[in-house]
Amino acid sequence: MMNLPPSVAEATGSPASCRNSKPRRLRARSGFTLAEVLAALAFMAIVIPVAVEGLRVANWAGQVSQRKAVAARVADHVLKEWIVTGQTQSPARSGVVREGVYEYRWTLRSQPWNLDTMKLITVEVLYTVQGQDYDVHLSTLLDNSAS
Repeated sequence: MMNLPPSVAEATGSPASCRNSKPRRLRARSGFTLAEVLAALAFMAIVIPVAVEGLRVANWAGQVSQRKAVAARVADHVLKEWIVTGQTQSPARSGVVREGVYEYRWTLRSQPWNLDTMKLITVEVLYTVQGQDYDVHLSTLLDNSAS
């Protein structure tokens, strides 16, 4: 291999010039440009709040559905207990059931049904999720002539 002066080696494209120029080209292409970094930051500034809001809504929906299931169970229990204990003559009752750290306020109402000798019995259970009140209603008809 011949040793050429640097100016001649660059002009001819000899292996010596290729060895020296490749690291410079790779070094220049190894990072992100400022525009790419700013575009990525802008994208993240849009996506992160949307994702956090999605997680908040999913958390809220999960809490509402979980407590709604408990409220329906409480209403079913209150209604069955009221019928089984024979307290069908009392017009209204209310109370509070604690399930863990949560309260479920219930109200039971009995009113005449407009057909036959039936009575409409309704249990309403109120519960709170993230400061907002929700309710569950459970109703049944009871033969008034049997009581």
